[in-house]
Amino acid sequence: MSFLAATVMMLLLISTTGCNAKNSHSVGTSGTTESPGAAIFVSKNAPVMVSVLVNPDQLPALQRDAELSKLKTSLLANTDIDYQQDIQPWLGKEVTLAVSTLDIDRNSENGRQPGYLMALAIQQPEKSREFVELFFSKRALAGATLTVEQYKGVKLIYETQEEKSPEQHSNSSSSNSIAGAVVGDRFVLFANHPKVLREAINNVQAAELNLTSSIQYQQASQQVPTGALALTFLNLPTVAEWQGLKLTSQTYDSQMLSLVSKPKGLLAETTLIAKEDLTSSAQLSKPVGALQYIPNSAALAVAGTNLSSLSNSNLAQLWFQATTAISGSQEDVISRLVKPLGDWQKSTGINWKEDIFNWVRGEYAIGLLPRKQTTPEWIFVAEKSETTPGGIARLDEIALSNGLSLNSINLDTQKLTAWTELTTTKTDVKDRQSFTIQAKVDGVHTTIGNYEIFTNSIETMDEVLKNMENSLVNNRNFQDSIAAIPQPNEGYVYLDWTKSQPILESEFPILKLLKVVGKPFFHNLRSLTVSSYGSERRQLKGGIFFTTE
Repeated sequence: MSFLAATVMMLLLISTTGCNAKNSHSVGTSGTTESPGAAIFVSKNAPVMVSVLVNPDQLPALQRDAELSKLKTSLLANTDIDYQQDIQPWLGKEVTLAVSTLDIDRNSENGRQPGYLMALAIQQPEKSREFVELFFSKRALAGATLTVEQYKGVKLIYETQEEKSPEQHSNSSSSNSIAGAVVGDRFVLFANHPKVLREAINNVQAAELNLTSSIQYQQASQQVPTGALALTFLNLPTVAEWQGLKLTSQTYDSQMLSLVSKPKGLLAETTLIAKEDLTSSAQLSKPVGALQYIPNSAALAVAGTNLSSLSNSNLAQLWFQATTAISGSQEDVISRLVKPLGDWQKSTGINWKEDIFNWVRGEYAIGLLPRKQTTPEWIFVAEKSETTPGGIARLDEIALSNGLSLNSINLDTQKLTAWTELTTTKTDVKDRQSFTIQAKVDGVHTTIGNYEIFTNSIETMDEVLKNMENSLVNNRNFQDSIAAIPQPNEGYVYLDWTKSQPILESEFPILKLLKVVGKPFFHNLRSLTVSSYGSERRQLKGGIFFTTE
């Protein structure tokens, strides 16, 4: 099914790389966003549907180089299809791809073969029919045996493979087969099996079967922002089954993801439909003040308020949803991403969640500073409250009970409290022994204004103190990202792509593959920011903002 995969990859990548230009917000931002017309062909039980809602030819004018044409040429190289000659003349303003079913014949004994459906909107009906005839003529000349069938008034053309046994079908190269049809003057359909096309036609004629009849889809569609370039709808329990994940908890039934072009990048906005009412979290109407102590050199920053409820917050739920999809794992991905904090927890005996998060009621900020050939260093900033003195005293007690020493030192004019591990080394000098005491610093903290700042080393604390005028809040790229996130919100997770790339790829190997597939997009990516900014009973809204060059 290389033609289907190539075409969809091409169109999806065009829709994102087309947003790299500085004037990209001029595309798709006026008027309302209509629901994908092809949703009527998709089963309401389908795992996923992706729709690009603009014609690709609206986007190339925004490109600054020849990457777009190279992408079209390379992805269609083995299909005998010329985009400009064969597709461009008739393609309309929608391309939809759906995984229509997890198993076409619904027989698990012979293995799973997912059903794939692609619908391309038509703006020139005659030319679209000519294309379908031409396409299958080329398949026949290449040796394929074709069947033409009338099904409920629609002409289907497909390669004849249905007479194979289930075992043959499962072990054959059927994934490279294709079936097609032109439905009225609206859509050209392609699928990897005629059964998928027949079910698509059935879904149109029995409206209660298709996606538009799904209550969750209707609710999510109402939250799609104006001018969305593309939409993705996920049936989450089925997606988990498809990916072989056994979810420990299923908070959400479905998810709608939309892509909206912004002046400084691309906003991927999401609406999650929950099974039960959601708890509301504290909202912020301005940037987190604690970020003034995170240096501009940070690769990652997490900021918000009231750490005691972070694990149950909407932001954490959104982050978990996004990282589970990327990593294919349900592990605590924040712990994996900020691994240095976990390593420090083991060495000091201090538990972040129980011994620190529980007493942080105000603002907080966490930052990772990249270091060449060494583990990234960290900064933790907490706004002081009535619970702060007791919380810090508790940390000092734990450090002492784990064999660390408590020392007061001066860094220039700033007084620090250091947790140190003292050791002695012995040397022989003539006929007597000499001992030297060495101190290994495991952590330091200090008070500045209304904030308590923790770092894992004196060097990192020195960088914080010397870079307060050049902090992350003064970073233009960070400011652009925060400006694109709706207010009020629950805080944000900010990643500088260039600085955090080595950390991310070590924890999420799939990113290396995504960089190859989406090279034009990742080549221009500067940062991404995740935020949650609203919940209504059973709906959670949030987004990921990508800034590009």
